[in-house]
Amino acid sequence: MLIKTRGIIFKVIKYSETSLIMDIYTEEKGLRKYIISGVRNKRSKVKTGLLQVATLVDMVAYFRDNKPMNRIKEIKAAQIYQSIPFDLMKGTISLFMVELAQKTIKEEESNPDLFNFLFSQFTALDQLEKINPNFHLYFMLDLSGYLGFFPGGNWSEATPWLNMRAGNFVQEEPLHQYALDKSLSQQVGRLIKRAPVKLTRVDRQKIVQKLIDYYRIHIENFSGLNTHEILKEVLEG
Repeated sequence: MLIKTRGIIFKVIKYSETSLIMDIYTEEKGLRKYIISGVRNKRSKVKTGLLQVATLVDMVAYFRDNKPMNRIKEIKAAQIYQSIPFDLMKGTISLFMVELAQKTIKEEESNPDLFNFLFSQFTALDQLEKINPNFHLYFMLDLSGYLGFFPGGNWSEATPWLNMRAGNFVQEEPLHQYALDKSLSQQVGRLIKRAPVKLTRVDRQKIVQKLIDYYRIHIENFSGLNTHEILKEVLEG
């Protein structure tokens, strides 16, 4: 059967002389692996420049649920980025977002809310005139909600610690190592509420690392991230 769906390219691998194999998170079928033939041929109507990681696409593909890989019949840009490919900071943030999504989303089934969230986040990043240096932190927190472990409760003087293992703000300091200190907990609480927050370079780096640990606690076999080190250099360089 043929399906028509929007998608977000997560991974691209060259295959044979003219083909590509791609991991694409689709609106209709979740995360799937696809092959497209002849696209690296000079006569191809589809330019390989389109088929890059983080590209938003409209596609028509053959689909059989029991096949590990399906074939793309037609593909085009769902939205042509105006700034992400040309802006180092935006490009690096987009790769960070893709890596986090790729390492946490495994479902081969439709999840419209999650898909629309991701699609809108890439669109918003592309359209920003000025980048908020906390954009990636908001993304990490918001994505955790769609994955089922958004921090519960609220930061307050009565609940000043974020217990990462339990996934909520608590009254008593946790006796294990998987907790944020009062200062970082307060900053994360402000990020959650979208309240004004001024983070130092050091605090921003600490929060990224703690949120990576938070994902590691709640996502089975989550191996951490690589792009956050590059992002750190770009944001703070």
